[in-house]
Amino acid sequence: MFAQRLVGSLLIGSLCLSCAHAQVKVGVVTSATGPIALVGIPQKNTVPLMPTKAGGESIQYISLDDGSDPTAAVSAFKKLISEDKVDAIIGPSGSPNAMGVIQFAAEAGVPMLAPVGTAAVVLPMSDQKKWVFKTTQNDGLIASALIEHMMKTGIKTVGFIGTGDPYGDNWLKVFSELAAKKNIKVVAAERFQRQDTSLTAQSLKILVAKPDAVLIAAPGSASVMPQTTLFDQGYKGKFYQTHGAALPDFLKLGGKKVEGTILAASLMLVLDQIPDSNVSKKVASEYVNAYEKANGSKPATFGANVYDAGLLLEKAIPVALKKGKPGTPAFRSALRDALEQIHELPATQGVYTMSPSDHSGFDERGRELITVANGQWTLVK
Repeated sequence: MFAQRLVGSLLIGSLCLSCAHAQVKVGVVTSATGPIALVGIPQKNTVPLMPTKAGGESIQYISLDDGSDPTAAVSAFKKLISEDKVDAIIGPSGSPNAMGVIQFAAEAGVPMLAPVGTAAVVLPMSDQKKWVFKTTQNDGLIASALIEHMMKTGIKTVGFIGTGDPYGDNWLKVFSELAAKKNIKVVAAERFQRQDTSLTAQSLKILVAKPDAVLIAAPGSASVMPQTTLFDQGYKGKFYQTHGAALPDFLKLGGKKVEGTILAASLMLVLDQIPDSNVSKKVASEYVNAYEKANGSKPATFGANVYDAGLLLEKAIPVALKKGKPGTPAFRSALRDALEQIHELPATQGVYTMSPSDHSGFDERGRELITVANGQWTLVK
């Protein structure tokens, strides 16, 4: 009898262990504190709104804060991989942080969904970057929309000011190359650090160059100071911003000094102005409503980048389960392959169609040309 009970207990224990391993574990690393907290906070707040089941299996999210520090992001990734045995990681929030962890995700064979601005996390494609999928619009997609507007409005010269990190680096490279093809010249290029408290020297150099317009390439609250400084110094030309400025605090912090700004970004900024026929409107509206109910405020688009990562995983997990069980290298590899095969998936930011050469997956449905009018985001018509 004792032997039978022992065998029964062992069988139950074995079944329980199997159940435990069947759970899909997803790590999430955000910068909910530190210099880029305005990006990281809505991302952290989005985690409770993510899909909790896929393919009949439950999904557990393990959320960590890297404090906006690249070194802490590396530590968080290593912990999630070695201790928590996650099957995928969403994050981190910042472009420098993301660039610093790619090798660890690739070496461990863990798919990484990066909600960051710079396209450098996925381009040029490499053996390491094939493990990374990006849930924001690539710089080139946004830059081409800005350049089209510049051409239509007769802008021939541009001053550039961007962060001295991978976000600013890639934007300067991509914009300069695309602008040159349209005979638009970058006549000044200045850089700054996100934590800088004065940009007087950089803005004076841009003023001396007398550009028709200024493009500011900075994520989160860092996008505000270059524009307000130039405004205070009397610059009268046109201001352009990247999708890094697509957050409510840009309007709050900039006030009247950011009126008339042009940027290309997610439809989330202007949901009430988007036709119901847009396939992403329903998804975005559901996310915004759920976030507002949970947090008492509307989310910045940065939160939606994390939400979309959850939708991508929800779509890929059932496919990967056919090749392996959660917690195994076979499952993680199959998950990477399944993410790469996602086709026409509507999400909050646009429609995703991945491929071996495109790990962002957005087309022109992933951007809207937007301006600031009377202190509000408004579609450019």
